Amino acid sequence: MVSTGKERYATAAQEDRSALRRRISIPANLRPAGAESYQTALCDLSIAGFCATAINPVHPGTICWLTLPGLESLRAKAVWWDNSLIGCAFEQLLTSAELANVLAKWDARSGEA
Repeated sequence: MVSTGKERYATAAQEDRSALRRRISIPANLRPAGAESYQTALCDLSIAGFCATAINPVHPGTICWLTLPGLESLRAKAVWWDNSLIGCAFEQLLTSAELANVLAKWDARSGEA
């Protein structure tokens, strides 16, 4: 049986849930499908997804767009929401270089580099 791209991504995304997650606080915008964009703060970030603040409940499976300072919006799917935090999986995994670039930019802005 030949697997499709979506099936391969779903498998990779699950495997990459164990990917190194960097605990960080980065201001961003989050827009769940059908709702207005609002300011959020990322709590962690990995190649597979992120955790961020989300005051209003977002149901698992909801498509969301995350906009980080200086970057285009990243499409993700809500995996869970609990006590004002949301966990999302990116539609397309970030490369290690993309993740490093985001973290380096933020570390430089916050004086941690």
